[in-house]
Amino acid sequence: MVALLMFFIVACQTGTILSKVSPATQEVKQQENLYANADITTRIMPSANNTFGYDILLYGRPLVHQPTIPGLPGNEGFTTQERAQTVADFMVKKIRENKMPSTVTMED
Repeated sequence: MVALLMFFIVACQTGTILSKVSPATQEVKQQENLYANADITTRIMPSANNTFGYDILLYGRPLVHQPTIPGLPGNEGFTTQERAQTVADFMVKKIRENKMPSTVTMED
């Protein structure tokens, strides 16, 4: 009988606590975009078999080191510096839009 009474008391208290923390009453606070005006630069670098990769630097410090083509198997990079720069610029755009972790898909 005591156990049943304890269960009932705990159940009632838990219901009261849960009703106070209802997600419907909580506000969702928008997180500030720290990357919108950040100092983000790119650097094209040589990679395996005469290909190219890129680095993305945030305030001069490495943020992304990408020696290969993202989303594809293998160890080779882009065939030209221009292609590496195009993807690096696309990644910077995604970072500035606060789309983290920033990724590149075949559709992109």
